[in-house]
Amino acid sequence: MCFAAFCWHIEDHWSYSINYLHWGEPKTWYGVPSYAAEQLEAVMKKLTPELFESQPDLLHQLVTIMNPNILMSHGVPVVRTNQCAGEFVITFPRAYHSGFNQGYNFAEAVNFCTADWLPAGRRCIEHYRWLRRYCVFSHEELICKMAACAEQLDLNLAAAVHKEMFIMVQEERKLRKALLEKGITEAEREAFELLPDDERQCDKCKTTCFLSALACYDCPERLVCLYHIDDLCDCPPNRHYLRYRYTLDELPAMLHKLKIRAESFDTWGSKVKAALEMEDTQKKTLEDLQALVTEAKEKKFPENGLLHQLKSSVNEAEKCVAEALQLAHSRKGARPQLDGAELPNKLTVEELRMFIQRLRALPCVITQIQDMQELLEDIEKFQVETQAALKELPPNSREFRDLLEQGRQLAVELPEIAKLRREAQQAEWLDQVRQTLAASGRVTLDVMRPLIESGSKLAPNPAVEKAMAELQELLTISERWEEKAQICLEARQKHPPATLEAIIKEAENIPVELPNIQALKEALAKARAWIADVEEIQNGDHYPCLDDLEGLVAVGRDLPVRMEELPHLESQVTTAHSWREKATKTFLKKNSCYTLLEVLCPCADAGSENIRRSKWKKAKENAMDKADTDGLGLSAQDIRDPGSIILAFKEAEQKEKEGIRGLRQKNVSKQPEEEEQGGETGTCVCGQPVGSVMLQCELCKDWFHSSCACCPKLSHQRHSPAWWDWDTKFLCPLCLRSRRPRLEIILSLLVALQKLPVRLPEGEALQCLTERAIMWQDRARRAMATKEVAALLDRLTELRQQLQNQVVKDTIAMKERSRLGNHQRKVEGTSGDAVDLSQENKETNSPTETTGEGELSLESPAVELSEAVQQQLEELMVEGDLLEVTLDENHNIWRVLQAVRTPPREKIRKLLQIEKLESKLARVRGKDSAEKRRKRKLEKGDSFLLPGQEDAEELDPAEPKRSRLEAASPAVKSGGAPEHQGAEVRESQSPVTHNGVEQL
Repeated sequence: MCFAAFCWHIEDHWSYSINYLHWGEPKTWYGVPSYAAEQLEAVMKKLTPELFESQPDLLHQLVTIMNPNILMSHGVPVVRTNQCAGEFVITFPRAYHSGFNQGYNFAEAVNFCTADWLPAGRRCIEHYRWLRRYCVFSHEELICKMAACAEQLDLNLAAAVHKEMFIMVQEERKLRKALLEKGITEAEREAFELLPDDERQCDKCKTTCFLSALACYDCPERLVCLYHIDDLCDCPPNRHYLRYRYTLDELPAMLHKLKIRAESFDTWGSKVKAALEMEDTQKKTLEDLQALVTEAKEKKFPENGLLHQLKSSVNEAEKCVAEALQLAHSRKGARPQLDGAELPNKLTVEELRMFIQRLRALPCVITQIQDMQELLEDIEKFQVETQAALKELPPNSREFRDLLEQGRQLAVELPEIAKLRREAQQAEWLDQVRQTLAASGRVTLDVMRPLIESGSKLAPNPAVEKAMAELQELLTISERWEEKAQICLEARQKHPPATLEAIIKEAENIPVELPNIQALKEALAKARAWIADVEEIQNGDHYPCLDDLEGLVAVGRDLPVRMEELPHLESQVTTAHSWREKATKTFLKKNSCYTLLEVLCPCADAGSENIRRSKWKKAKENAMDKADTDGLGLSAQDIRDPGSIILAFKEAEQKEKEGIRGLRQKNVSKQPEEEEQGGETGTCVCGQPVGSVMLQCELCKDWFHSSCACCPKLSHQRHSPAWWDWDTKFLCPLCLRSRRPRLEIILSLLVALQKLPVRLPEGEALQCLTERAIMWQDRARRAMATKEVAALLDRLTELRQQLQNQVVKDTIAMKERSRLGNHQRKVEGTSGDAVDLSQENKETNSPTETTGEGELSLESPAVELSEAVQQQLEELMVEGDLLEVTLDENHNIWRVLQAVRTPPREKIRKLLQIEKLESKLARVRGKDSAEKRRKRKLEKGDSFLLPGQEDAEELDPAEPKRSRLEAASPAVKSGGAPEHQGAEVRESQSPVTHNGVEQL
């Protein structure tokens, strides 16, 4: 609190106090020195006598305050200070002090005692005895407890305690003698420290007793100190008895321990002085000096000059001994830990002599002085031998190394070592150069360069300079040839073998191993081996395979040698690739999942439906990773043998025929509804469930979604009234694997193949396929040339002519009716409606929009054929459908078989329905795309279309090409759509059906 004060007082037992202000406002102090304590007490008693008469110990109760100015006016010295936060204030024994706080703060204080307080504490007890004031602790007990552990006391404290203990023992003897003179002889030992303070206080002066006290048997509750033996009680002296803590014999023993502790430093100091001042013959050992240091540490002697001198002498002696041991250890032949490493802090010869003098000047005996003297003699001997070795010619590198090793073991810095090391390095380098050049094998550049680099770091020397010049010249020549070889290896303009042979022959005269020359030699060897391989392939019985030529071309391109055969081989490979690319475009569809060799070879797995489907799906996913040799199942080695290819083709052809027959028998009775009810999960290649519009493949007899395959187009075929001429044959994606070009195109490919001096697996397969197709064509022609089939063809020609005549009559009649209807509407004034109806009639007359089967004139069947001939033609039809070739005979057989069968009304209905739906979707998409293009052009401002104008691109993409041309150019006359037959019709695909992505 602000102005909170503390009254005039001194600390208990006149002890020291220390006060620390942690934080807050300052604290103001007023203090009176110790020597003026009695003067302050006298002034206060004089000014307030009535207070002290009733309370003699008033100043010990912290309730008296007096103005410092009043005290000072009566001659009392008063000092003042302000204590701020973070500052200490110390009060001395019996120094009165008071003060106040200038504001809110927080302080902490504690009492403490030092060795110089002990006399003040004794006088305080006497003062308390006169004032009859209670003690905080027993002063006698404190002195005795410290005397009991004298060896643990500081020297100064032990001396102070000894002095106090001596006074206390003398006083105790005098007091106990007084008891004997009074006639009190009874006594008993009492451990006063175990009693509470209120049970061992003097009834007269309130002092806490410890050494002794007087008690009465009849008055056990009373107790007095020996200063007040007359105030105990009125009982006779024979009833009194002495209670003591120690006997008078025990107290001197404790006093003697204190004396020994206090005087031990003097004894130790005498020993140290004697040890440090002894002469050579009487010197102590280092162990004796170390024992004196240990004794001072154990007895806790204070730091002083003598102890510091002793420690310095011991430390100096220990360092000298350690250094001497290290030098002596090296002298005995111990090698350094690392070869060539030098010991730290090496001495020079002069420093070694000074070190020996320093050992002799130490205040203790050093046994290593003799070793150091012997080391000095060895050094002088080594210097003589070194001077002799340096004068020898030619220099001996081994002798130099031995002397260096000897000098390194001496562990002394010798001026001869540097010169000896320099000469040794030069001699060793020259020896290394001689050994390198005299070796039986060739020297490598990796060896020469480090030699030259290490020689450049050596000190100048005529022999070294001469050897360096020779090495440098050899290195320059070697690098020049290496550079020339590197240019030959990396140059874009390759050199012929003869040039490289000349370079290699000249480089062999250099006694150095050149890596680039070696690489050039290896490249030339590879080139010769390559030329030999080319000659072996060209001179073989058969044309070389394309894979072999490609490998040779790849190897030849990587070689840094110009070979005349390489351009010829590259031309052959390029021509072969061109032929393969042409054949691929001829056979494979766009984005086909098959390779050319797979298409040209028979499908040996045709009988396994699951294998065919899994292969088709796998090829769809990884079409680019498929190897060309997978078509016939031959290894890369077997594919090079023409006989193996032909044999494998024949075996695959036979397996294909047998497999397709078994597959047809399995699928012929299968219906889409059966698959949906229970069986395998889906029949189509897409793996989806059975849909509403499913078509059956004419070859494998399996069912497929119309959106997952290319369906036949009837819109451009129904102008013919002969329905058996319509190409309604549907082949699934698994059976129709290629474009199936005509035989004439294939023959032109074979002609180009014959001109190639290279063998291709695809070429062998194409020859086998052509041979198979021609053989089948001959069989088909013979079958179609029989009397029964020829008569049937004549009959079909007559029926076709009759149907065409009937169609012409019906068309004329329909046009007449349409003309009369239009004329009637014009008369009625409905011209707009007439135009619409005319357009309607046109659409009605179109065969595409007719839905009645009667109007199609589907007679059932058109002609008849014997069962044997029909079965023969069906077998030929199956074999012809397996061929990836388009033949007219195949279409003729299909017409004959279709004419003798029941008309496929349901199939035709499905095809018309699919085509109609595709046409509508195409028109919708065409209009949307045209509108978007028109908007883009209007936004860009490229062109402005007048009403009624259209771009050719904006017309219906579903219409035939000729119709779009007519719409784009009014000058072109409208005409009938061209007839599409064979593979061209099957290849046309609606924009809405692509791999089964969109469904009808």
